[in-house]
Amino acid sequence: MGAEVLLLVLLMSLAGAFMGAFTGLVPGIHVNTLAAIMLASYPSLSSFVSGFADPEVVPLLVSACIISASVVHSFLDFIPSVFIGAPDADEALTMLPGHRLLTDGRGMAAVRAAAVGSAVGSFCAIMLAVPIQYIMLNGAALVMEDLTLVVVVFVSAVVIFSAEGLHERALAATLFVASGILGLVCAMPEMPSSGIIGNGTLLFPLLTGLFGIPPLLESARSEGMPEQLDDEGDTVGPVPGIKGVVTGCIAGWFPGITATAGAALSASVTREDDPERFISLVASIGTVTSVFSLVTLSVTGSGRSGTSAVIKEIIGGGLEGFCSGDFVLLLIAMCIASILGYIMTMAAGQGMSKLTESLDPRIMNRTALALILSLVLLMTGPCGMAVLAISALLGLVPQSEGVSRIPLTGCLMMPVILSGLL
Repeated sequence: MGAEVLLLVLLMSLAGAFMGAFTGLVPGIHVNTLAAIMLASYPSLSSFVSGFADPEVVPLLVSACIISASVVHSFLDFIPSVFIGAPDADEALTMLPGHRLLTDGRGMAAVRAAAVGSAVGSFCAIMLAVPIQYIMLNGAALVMEDLTLVVVVFVSAVVIFSAEGLHERALAATLFVASGILGLVCAMPEMPSSGIIGNGTLLFPLLTGLFGIPPLLESARSEGMPEQLDDEGDTVGPVPGIKGVVTGCIAGWFPGITATAGAALSASVTREDDPERFISLVASIGTVTSVFSLVTLSVTGSGRSGTSAVIKEIIGGGLEGFCSGDFVLLLIAMCIASILGYIMTMAAGQGMSKLTESLDPRIMNRTALALILSLVLLMTGPCGMAVLAISALLGLVPQSEGVSRIPLTGCLMMPVILSGLL
């Protein structure tokens, strides 16, 4: 039975990897959206999986599929940031250095740096998962919980004061508060989020409007790219990926601290100026966050990300305790997903490099915009469309003023701060 369950976990990991590849490559579609859809359709999905598996392991198998999709998404979501100009919220910081390499004809160098960073970060996090779970279960978790408010406030301060100049800092503070108010409104249970095909989450149009729509609108007016050359060499090595592990642990544990905010903190400390090494650092943080969200879930019983929250709903208490069987099997699923994520990222990068020279990026971006609008309407209805419009207008401010989008992560951090104070 053990071997059969392991085989089924591997198969579901493979299925999840392809789902994560889809969400990672299509601009504006987050893996949290996929997880929400799988939760809504869980009764039907459970019935289907029960046709070839013991019903008792169905929650584990569905969770393996979701966690695999999350890991692969964290690998591949860099591709739209570089080649289309549509970053996922976790990849917002890498858009400018990635675009710089692309316009120099070195788009694959950016992709390779991201793939290496994600792979190094993922495997380091998987190896540390069990020791850190043990430490957290033996008292450290209580200390960390008490530090949540302090850490989130500290990261928020870094996000604001890392801007250079008094005007820029005032604008960063304004953006942080404005996006935080939007986040608070979207988190209100009274806010309707029913779409045509079911109840979605307003976090989807909020993050898409703040981080996805503005660069899509900008790049929709761009011209063709130069010929892309690939030197096929890794110029970054493992060091940036290893640096991202510590920050990724923080982002994976404390609520409200996204990979983008964690990268802002790391960037302010390391002062990494080389674009490839910086991309590798940020990519590592995003993937480590995906891995450690599972560790956090197993220790605290609460999900720090959309995917871990859905896994909590599906698998229940199966992750409780030190190194439970379900926990180990999900780590194996993550390991498989990391290998597949690296392979898929390199393949997608090479394919996009060839397509970039022949396809009109304006048509690609307009198609992506139409897809995003359709998904928001289908999943969150008129209220979601209103949130998308308002957040997109706010997201255009940093672009027009020539400042960083990082303060817009206040949409996630400010609710956590107010929750801790009240």
